[in-house]
Amino acid sequence: MLLPKALKKGDTIGVIAPASPPNMNRLRNAIPFFTYLGLCVKLGKNIEKVHGYLAGTDEERLADFHDMIADDAINAIIFSRGGYGTGRFVDAIDYDLIAKNPKIIWGYSDITYLHTAIRQKTGLVTFHGPMLASDVADPDFDSISATSFLQLVEPTPLQYNECISQLEVLVEGEGTGTLVGGNLALLTSTLGTEYEIDTKGKILLLEDIDEQPYRVDSMLNQLRLAGKLEQAAGIIIGDFANAEPKSEPSLTLDEVFQHYLGGVSVPVMSGFKIGHCFPHFAVPLGVPATLKTIDKTLSIMPGVTNT
Repeated sequence: MLLPKALKKGDTIGVIAPASPPNMNRLRNAIPFFTYLGLCVKLGKNIEKVHGYLAGTDEERLADFHDMIADDAINAIIFSRGGYGTGRFVDAIDYDLIAKNPKIIWGYSDITYLHTAIRQKTGLVTFHGPMLASDVADPDFDSISATSFLQLVEPTPLQYNECISQLEVLVEGEGTGTLVGGNLALLTSTLGTEYEIDTKGKILLLEDIDEQPYRVDSMLNQLRLAGKLEQAAGIIIGDFANAEPKSEPSLTLDEVFQHYLGGVSVPVMSGFKIGHCFPHFAVPLGVPATLKTIDKTLSIMPGVTNT
């Protein structure tokens, strides 16, 4: 486990678009949030590029990422948005460069592919949390989501409980392991590749957006057949926004979760406000975590260090 250094006032965050192009007005509207925290912001040189549904070519997006990693003046990289595209250049990333320059890397959704690849190639802890154009600039951006960024300043353990949202126990028990996962569709797309998600003995986070129940069914079935569900030490179900069926008849999303996760031999809880939602409780990936259904808590070790 490689912990990045905590931020301090005056540090600089680099902002790039590794997937889809951001709305630049929304991105710029988000910058004052970080300056209020005492941080400087530097935009990637290619962040305004557009190449179809991508924020520039693969080479341009990768160049921005490598530039931010190599730049000693950049203390953290917080992505502008997700969308689609990080998996297109994941095999061209210089992982030795990341290991030699460990710094905060923060985002979610399509960024799940980067989180998984970086952690499994380098051991670096990264962060699943709200991004500038897609979240910070949203009118619904709330205090819990905003406060989540403070974990980058002080190495404080986190605990998720029912003070944040109502939680439902699907399978009772207690499990401890490294917290991994993220967007379900992206995790499924790693299967059969060099970057296949490793869930053995891990606490697995699952979340997604705009996927109908039959699509969630298909992806969970693929994880089941690959042995990824039973290998986990625990499973937490985050937010699945806009997951209503578009045609009838259909299973409900809860019925799908019950079918695939209700019979596993590890603890499972749902209802976590982690994902495409507000509040969005940000979490470090790659650190030890403990899931306890008896008191409905998820306890997570800090993701940064002061040393």
